[in-house]
Amino acid sequence: MKKLIIINGPNLNLLGKREPEIYGSETFEDYFEKLKVKFNYFNIEYYQSNIEGELIDKIQEVGFSYDGIILNAAAYTHTSVGIGDAIKAISTPVVEVHISNTFAREEFRHQSFISPNAKGVILGFGMSSYDLAIQSFIV
Repeated sequence: MKKLIIINGPNLNLLGKREPEIYGSETFEDYFEKLKVKFNYFNIEYYQSNIEGELIDKIQEVGFSYDGIILNAAAYTHTSVGIGDAIKAISTPVVEVHISNTFAREEFRHQSFISPNAKGVILGFGMSSYDLAIQSFIV
């Protein structure tokens, strides 16, 4: 069974409460339970941190032994050279995910330090962006 992990960055622990017009009203924990049922042929784990260094530590921890990482680095996508370097340093493929269409938002969100080292990028499909990312590991 393939082992995947979803890693979410800052403020994504507030999904369901934070800006529902952008992010919806469902908590990620509730959505994650649905993902595990829908994709029960994968072993899917979940990790969230608001702290950049903890995200880097988790990427390094799983980056040589898991089959895939689905990463929503949130605001760190646009600011963290360190997270981008961590992805470049590991062998596990990473799919960058965003709930909103970052290109339809503020200009600073158009830059990603994750994308150059990611297997692919999925954005703008709400929580379904995570479904699409998981599907990319079916092959």
